Amino acid sequence: MLSVVVSGLRGRWASFLGGFLALVLGVGLLTATGLGLAAALDPPARAPERFASSPVVVLGQDRLTVEVRRGPGTALVSRPLDRPQPVDTAVLRELRDRWTLTENPADVRHPDAVGLDAPAEQVRALVGDRARVLTGAERRRADPGHERDGHELTGLNALLGTAGGVAAFVSVFVVASVFAFSVALRRREFGLLRTAGATPGQVRRLLLAEASVLGVTASAAGCTLGGLAAPPMARALVDRTLAPEWFAHAVGGSAGWPYHLAFWTGLCVALAGAAAAAHRAGRTGPVDALREADVDRDVLPPGRALLGAGLLAAGIGLLVWTYATEPEALLKRKTYTTLPMLLTGGAALLAPLLARPVARLLPVPRGGAVGLLVRENGSAAVRRTAAVAAPVLVTVALAGTLFGASESVALAKETEARERTAAAYVVEGPGLRIPPRTAGGAVVAASGPTSLFVRDGAEAVVKYQARAVTDPAAFAALARLPVVAGDLRRLDDRSIVVNEEFERRRVGEEVEVWRADGSGPVRLRVAAVLARGTGDNGPYVTRAQAPGSVPDRLESDRPLPAEAAADGAGAGAGAAPAARNQAAATGLRLVLALVLLYTVIALASTLLMATSVRGPELASLRLAGATRAQALRAVTGEAVLAVAIGTVLGLGVTAAVLGALGAGLAALSAPVVLAVPWAQTGAAAGVCAVVAVAASALPAWRLTR
Repeated sequence: MLSVVVSGLRGRWASFLGGFLALVLGVGLLTATGLGLAAALDPPARAPERFASSPVVVLGQDRLTVEVRRGPGTALVSRPLDRPQPVDTAVLRELRDRWTLTENPADVRHPDAVGLDAPAEQVRALVGDRARVLTGAERRRADPGHERDGHELTGLNALLGTAGGVAAFVSVFVVASVFAFSVALRRREFGLLRTAGATPGQVRRLLLAEASVLGVTASAAGCTLGGLAAPPMARALVDRTLAPEWFAHAVGGSAGWPYHLAFWTGLCVALAGAAAAAHRAGRTGPVDALREADVDRDVLPPGRALLGAGLLAAGIGLLVWTYATEPEALLKRKTYTTLPMLLTGGAALLAPLLARPVARLLPVPRGGAVGLLVRENGSAAVRRTAAVAAPVLVTVALAGTLFGASESVALAKETEARERTAAAYVVEGPGLRIPPRTAGGAVVAASGPTSLFVRDGAEAVVKYQARAVTDPAAFAALARLPVVAGDLRRLDDRSIVVNEEFERRRVGEEVEVWRADGSGPVRLRVAAVLARGTGDNGPYVTRAQAPGSVPDRLESDRPLPAEAAADGAGAGAGAAPAARNQAAATGLRLVLALVLLYTVIALASTLLMATSVRGPELASLRLAGATRAQALRAVTGEAVLAVAIGTVLGLGVTAAVLGALGAGLAALSAPVVLAVPWAQTGAAAGVCAVVAVAASALPAWRLTR
């Protein structure tokens, strides 16, 4: 059996080249991203910088701990504060009485951390729960860059996880498509094997053995490629400030699980891609050896139809369910990255069913015989058309949904930011100075970021990013927030403006909150309720409930004096647009490039196989009077038609996702601003068309000589 498999692979290497390359690429990317995730999840031990000479560090409280209900009893839950708080004065006095402390001279009055050389157990016994005692590698928690590294690693994990997931998702479709089309073209060969006495089980085992050999060799090559590509990938992420500096040296260490995960995933993908094709090949009868290969019989087996319909129904159902129960989830990257894959997968599996009606609807030049041949062959050779359209569908759909949803959410946030103020001039940036009230008679509303911790029922504590306003009257005069109940003018030091996401949101009700420094709880009266919007509508409190908050936004109805803005602050008419997430944009471009590369491999492989067996058809066409140029135009026209079918189906998936997103924005009372990424989808379709024309024209030109 093994000699037959190896001989078959050697004789038909061109048929398996596309699947082999796709698998190598997918396993390589899984290996590289896995090594990156291993380094991010288990960073190397690094010596502390701020208190390198102190074996023990006492850090001010950096977490809020609250008792909540858990079943019949209670439990403690912790939420991180925005920054470590100053060490308690009494703790500092007791520590200084017993040991010599290492302190920052610039912050000796209210330090957030101190170092000392003392037995850790004695320090813990003295401090108790009034501060945190750090030893060993934990001392890095007191370094200034520790929090920044945590934020960068969170975005990095999302980027690498998305890239790896898309790689696995697209690999399955490419490998399955290549195997399915290869089996369809080998129908006569399998008929001869059945005539020679081969059983259906032997035919299936032959194909699965081919897939196993292909999967093992491709996975091994992919692991090697991924191991070599991981360090350059890490350096590129560091250069683009998407990862901490130490990440470039940590990737490619001794972690072995990424290699195992990538290798066995690649092998499983190869076997899964060949399983359906092997089942179909096993049903080939001996009589198939006596007829011409007919690739369009049984184009949509019941199993594929059921799986495709199930994925499509699941994708649509989850979109509707999310819109009905939690519309704000439609704005999150996790949702608009994963749900479109269900719709895309379902549409790709049903491509043989959808290809013929779409081909009939598309405008094809009717003048002359070439246009007629293109339309009729595209509609009749459904398997070939669907095999070309499916990878194009995946590329266009992912480009449209990922870029479209991301850009639409960003535009909605920017529009909402512009609409929620009546100020003619806005200054944003760190270190703003509030001008005097008499400065030109201007109404100036200053606000800064803060955090609030609020109970969500009796079982959880939720952290909200809030805004602290300096002058409630000026804030109410300039704000144009979507108020659904109450009055912004009632905001004072003992009240709060909440949004509809809060559990207690009736005007006049009291909300129990903890402040950004962990102090509290305090009970604040609800002065007004806002629509949820895109997530930036409230809550709002006054500076009295926001210890440590520094204004980073000034709004005014008149031009502000130059001294109000610090260095690096931006000023101008209207509100400044929200900052874009560069890490997310880079990740989307990486994903699109990856999917496009897979599509190029799939298109080239499929069309080279499909066109190479059309010699008798092209010869008959020439005998019927067609010129060589007409034959080439007919073949390339069919390829372009298949690309157009895939593009239309991909745009249909994009329309469904963006339509659900628009409905979600409307349900949240947010601006409905949808951005269709015509540039990305057009570029993807254009590249697919160029590759399809080249991959079909080259073998057709050779066959028509």
